[in-house]
Order: sequence, then C-alpha cells, then structure tokens
Amino acid sequence: MTTRMIGLMAAVLLLAACSSNPPPGAAGGPMGGIGSGPGSFAPGSQQDLAATAGDRVFFAYDQSEISPEGQQILQRQAEWLKRYAQVSVTIEGHCDERGTREYNLALGERRAQAVKRVLVALGIPAARIQTISYGKDRPIVVGSDENGYAQNRVGITTVNGGPTS
Repeated sequence: MTTRMIGLMAAVLLLAACSSNPPPGAAGGPMGGIGSGPGSFAPGSQQDLAATAGDRVFFAYDQSEISPEGQQILQRQAEWLKRYAQVSVTIEGHCDERGTREYNLALGERRAQAVKRVLVALGIPAARIQTISYGKDRPIVVGSDENGYAQNRVGITTVNGGPTS
C-alpha cells in the first residue's frame, strides 16, 4: 500500500510540475533537445534527465530500500547516463523533518548510496557518481504533513556541470 501511495504521489508531482517551467534540478517539464521547439532542453542537461528519465527516487518512511518504481526510474537513468557518457552526477539524499539532524544525515547518505549502488549495478562507472546527504537540512517541500514528508524522502540525481538549459 505504501509503495502504491508513493508511486501515486510521484505521478501527481510529475504532472503538477509540467504546468510550469521547473527551476534547474527540478523534475518535470517538456521533453526535447536543442532546437526541437519551445521549452526544449539541451541534451545531457539536468532538465533533459528529469524530463526523459526522471531525476527522483522516493523512499518510504525511515527506509533506504529502492522500491520497484524506483528501480524503473533508475533503469531509465542508467540508459540516459549511457547515452551521455561524458556526464557525471551527484546523488543527493534527502529526508523529512522528523528525527535528529545526525540521524537524518546518516539516512540521507544510505539513500544516496542505495541509488548509486543500483546505477553501478546497471553499468554506470562508480567514478561518474558522487553522493551527498542533506538529511533534513534542504527540504524539497516545506510542510509538516504527510504530503510534504513524502516529497522530502527522496534521492535526487543531479547533473554535475554541463548544459543547464
């Protein structure tokens, strides 16, 4: 049930993000490459990753295991990373506001490492992937309700440098 709820929330978030231009590093937005029309993204950019593969893997409360939906997103990310072999990424581990700062930094690190392990197992060289934990220090959404908590329990794949628009 929790896995379905997370999947449903992720789908709703992606649909909601499509209604406006996302800031750098955010999921959603139109697909495309340079010159393919209004709102198109540079190939190999953060926006390209978010639009074509998805840049977020959501986690259950107090967990760092990758869900089946997360596995599918990471499979698409690995395919994208193979297409753009020059791109390196950082996996950001985030948590909701519950728990101590120290606990959440450790949990965020476990989440980031879990994402990295899957990408490496799918053939992406570990040298192209860095990890960082933000714990609860950089919330994606400010809010002390289940919706906010769910959006903050996430691993985000961010493109290091390269084209951003």
